Amino acid sequence: MTESAVLLWSCPDQPGIVARVTTHLFEHGGNILRAEETMSVADNQFFLRIHFSSPGRTIDLEEFTAGFASLAEELGGEWSVRPMDRSQRLVILASRDPHCTIDLIGRWRVGDIPAEIVAVVSNHEDTRDIAEGFGIPFHHLPVTPDTKADQEAELDRLLEELGTDLVVLARYMQILSEGFVEKWRGKVINIHHSFLPAFPGARPYHQAMERGVKLIGATAHYATADLDDGPIIGQGVASTSFRDSVEDFIRRGRENESQVLAAAVRAHLEHRVIVAGRRTIVFG
Repeated sequence: MTESAVLLWSCPDQPGIVARVTTHLFEHGGNILRAEETMSVADNQFFLRIHFSSPGRTIDLEEFTAGFASLAEELGGEWSVRPMDRSQRLVILASRDPHCTIDLIGRWRVGDIPAEIVAVVSNHEDTRDIAEGFGIPFHHLPVTPDTKADQEAELDRLLEELGTDLVVLARYMQILSEGFVEKWRGKVINIHHSFLPAFPGARPYHQAMERGVKLIGATAHYATADLDDGPIIGQGVASTSFRDSVEDFIRRGRENESQVLAAAVRAHLEHRVIVAGRRTIVFG
């Protein structure tokens, strides 16, 4: 049961999609609070997001969704219905650099992240005080090349135990295995310090300065087996100047990363993202 819910729908474009979907909602007592739609001309795909309620009563999601499976099969589409009033359980993965972790916890503390942060997990101790200072459990899972498989298995067990809905890689500097990201597909968001992986490694802003770049960027995306190549949720940029030092690059980069990651996390938690192959449709 829920007070309101969001329907995400995608299928090949054809006449009557909105009419048929909204008729089903109407026939089951649904009231549309907000509807957004778009289509991709290039591949003839239609995308729909409907936020709906049921005036005077709570929503039985099984009742509302009973007819969607057959309708989606007929239209050749994919869909999901998710409650809006259930607090999702979010786990932050961090390493040494704490800026994204601090930003997410701060936004969560003032109510800007619509989820429950149930744990911070790190391969280092650097973010322990930050997490525990806000009453968030901290789990230290150290890792070496020889223990990587065992550490990841322990991480997977912990996420299961916590009932995790979303994993946020807040500058977590470990490469996750193909098996791990496949199991948690669509539930792991990463932040990358560029538009594309143009400057790999541990010193990206030093490389950017050496190349004389005029814009530095950040990309938030779903994690896949291909490093920094998952479906992009959001991006942001910051201008640079020849007067800037490396420290200026790093400071602007951190601010950019934090903002882009937080926006992507909110979009996911508010059920505004449809993954369509290697890209995403993000509703406003």
